Amino acid sequence: METLKEIFSYETELTALEMASRAAAVFIIAFALIRIAGRRSFGLRTPIDNIIVILLGAILSRAVVGSSPFIPTIFASLVLCILHRVFGWLFTRYNDFGRIVEGEKIVLYEKGKFLESNMRRGLVRKEDIMLGLRKATFSDSIEEIDKIYLEHDGEISIIKRVAIKDTNPRS
Repeated sequence: METLKEIFSYETELTALEMASRAAAVFIIAFALIRIAGRRSFGLRTPIDNIIVILLGAILSRAVVGSSPFIPTIFASLVLCILHRVFGWLFTRYNDFGRIVEGEKIVLYEKGKFLESNMRRGLVRKEDIMLGLRKATFSDSIEEIDKIYLEHDGEISIIKRVAIKDTNPRS
């Protein structure tokens, strides 16, 4: 018990063994915390998901290097993961909550025109849109595109025009 107390105590100078022990413990704890936070924390990469990743990394690193007390650091991380889980639950129950917290998609291009005011609102240049077009379609051609969106996660998505087939063949 004394050894555990020594390894996880709040010290300014840690030995290699103490830091390695803390790293191993934090790895296991981080795994459990990510399971609590849910799959969306690393899957969707929305702003709120990025927040959990950045904060967990920053806070848990303090536990490894001993710059903050171990148990309060782990507790703070647990609170963040629970908050992330609660926010995820609220997103699935209340669409308005999701729109307020994560934002909505912004139409950048439609009816053959770039929407300059929406591009400014989304802080997107025409070249950014064309990059998204090239990645999605492997082409620079915008003629077959119906709409282009800036999604709430920052990705650019492209909707092609649907060709309407003549269902009444002439004999």
